[in-house]
Amino acid sequence: MTAAFEAQRTALADVVAIPVTPFAEDGGIDQDTHRALLRRLLDGGIGILTPNGNTGEFYALTPQERQLITELTVDEAADRAAILVGVGHDVPTAIASARHARDLGAQMVMVHQPVHPYVSQGGWVDYHRAIAEAVPDLGVVPYIRNAQLPGARLAELADDCPNVIGVKYAVPDAARFAAFARDAGLERFVWVAGLAEPYAPSYFSAGATGFTSGLVNVAPPSR
Repeated sequence: MTAAFEAQRTALADVVAIPVTPFAEDGGIDQDTHRALLRRLLDGGIGILTPNGNTGEFYALTPQERQLITELTVDEAADRAAILVGVGHDVPTAIASARHARDLGAQMVMVHQPVHPYVSQGGWVDYHRAIAEAVPDLGVVPYIRNAQLPGARLAELADDCPNVIGVKYAVPDAARFAAFARDAGLERFVWVAGLAEPYAPSYFSAGATGFTSGLVNVAPPSR
C-alpha cells in the first residue's frame, strides 16, 4: 500500500460498475449504444468503470474489440470516473492490453482469472507478476475465482509488485473470503466483493469495502 495509489484505492472501495457490451445486428460492437450506456452510468454517479469485465463479454470479444471498448470508455469517462480495464488471456496479450490501457490514460487493470482450472499456485503468481511489472505505474487488481489459492500467494505477489493494490474476490464462500483476506493482509489491499449484490453483505462483514455490479447497468442512480 503506497500513497501513490491512494486515488485508485479510494475508487475501488465503492460500486465497481461492469458495463455491458451492446452488439449490433452484424455482430460487431454497437458504438453509439455503448457510449449512451456509459453516459447513463456516469450521469447516475458511478465513479469507476470496468471496460472488458465479465459482464462486458470479455471472452467473446476479439483483441480489436477489447481495444475499442477500452477506447470508448476512456473517451466517454474523461475525468468523471476512474477506469479499471479488464485484461487477460496469454501473458503477451495481457501485457499488450495493459499497456494500451495505460497509454490511453486508464488508472488500473483488472487481471481476469487464468482460465486453466489446474494452474499451479506458483504459476498464478508468475502470471500476475509479469503483468504488474510491465505497468508499474498502474494499479493492478487480480480477479480471483480459484478457491484453492491461499492468501499467502497474493501476499507474495504484492511483496514483488507494490502496484497490486486491490482484489476482486469471486469465490462464493464468505468464510473462505475472510480467511483469504486475513492471510493475505486485510489492511494491505482494497477488497472488492466480486459476486455483485448477493454476496456484498457477507463479504462486507469480513472486510470488503467495494463490490462489483452488473445490475448498475439497469438502475445506475440506485448505487
